[in-house]
Amino acid sequence: MRLTDVQAGWRDRARRFAAGRIAPLADQIDRQQATPASVLAAMREEGYLGAALPARWGGGELDPVSYGLVTEEIGKACSSVRSLMTVHNMAAQALTALGDRHQRQRWLPELCTGRKIIAFALSEPGAGSATRAIGTRAVEVGDGYLVSGTKKWITFGQIADLFLVFAHCEREPVALVVDRHSDGLTVTPVTDIFGTRGSMPAEVRLDDVRVPRSHQVGPTGAGLGFVANLALDHGRFSVAWGSTGIIQGCLDACVSYTGQRTQGDRTLKDHQLVRRHLTDMLVAHTAAQAVCYRSACLRETGDPRAVMETALAKYHAAEAAIRVANDAVHLHGANGCTTDYPVARYLRDATVMGIVEGTHEIHQVTLADYAFQRPYLR
Repeated sequence: MRLTDVQAGWRDRARRFAAGRIAPLADQIDRQQATPASVLAAMREEGYLGAALPARWGGGELDPVSYGLVTEEIGKACSSVRSLMTVHNMAAQALTALGDRHQRQRWLPELCTGRKIIAFALSEPGAGSATRAIGTRAVEVGDGYLVSGTKKWITFGQIADLFLVFAHCEREPVALVVDRHSDGLTVTPVTDIFGTRGSMPAEVRLDDVRVPRSHQVGPTGAGLGFVANLALDHGRFSVAWGSTGIIQGCLDACVSYTGQRTQGDRTLKDHQLVRRHLTDMLVAHTAAQAVCYRSACLRETGDPRAVMETALAKYHAAEAAIRVANDAVHLHGANGCTTDYPVARYLRDATVMGIVEGTHEIHQVTLADYAFQRPYLR
């Protein structure tokens, strides 16, 4: 598709930023399992933490294509940093759409500018994709709730100022904004994860944490069907574009490596099987980007098919990223198994893309249903 000048400008700006400020630190972020404060500050200064949020509150209010392109460039440089942009925007998006006037006035100015970070606290040790199995409970007490339960794998939970927590209140799901400094809330880092190792995940334990009713987002009963699903839809869109960035990163790495590495008197790129892999990578990136563009355009127009087409884009791009990253490691041979080249990190990060915001298996079930009812795109 043909980009507008604004969209191309956001892409080019993000490409320069990612190449200059994030990519040089990507391996360090991976090894140290933390995103440096300097990177967080740079993301905040560039406006990426509020990129998808309303301008009236200080956000960038990027159109879906621009936001996707920015996400792709940052995802190419470092999936851990991209995941911060994803979870912060997805939780804040839910608050923007479903929070009341007082909630938006209270929290959005700091969230849109990135002065505060909000984490999406849905997953639990025994409930990941099975969201209705969450065990966290909220008991009504006076003008609020007492919340108890444990959330796990909470991206950037180690540094989040606020948590969008999902719980059941007498079998009805509720969504609550919980302050990090609430009595009874304990944050424990989760370390040595397989991929996106710099995303600073945490386990968040809540022991009778008192949450005012004014912190409830949306009505009782809407916690999962509306609040969580709205946030997850944005998350899938971001992960789809981030996966496309991983594919581009793998292709760039392999073009560089095979163009320099020799075998006998020939460079690797001159071997037919190597060229086949490079072709497959190129096609994978083109196809993944195409379904992401389609999803973005449908979101821009408010098309009712956008939610399922976003899930389709996430499923396709994440699956392609895993396949391409695996081939990239093989093209690098033993070097691909070391930290001297980025492809091992790309493979680990790509594997995570197939799990977050809905596993491959969950998407296979829902997309099969969509196949039976999908109206033709025109």
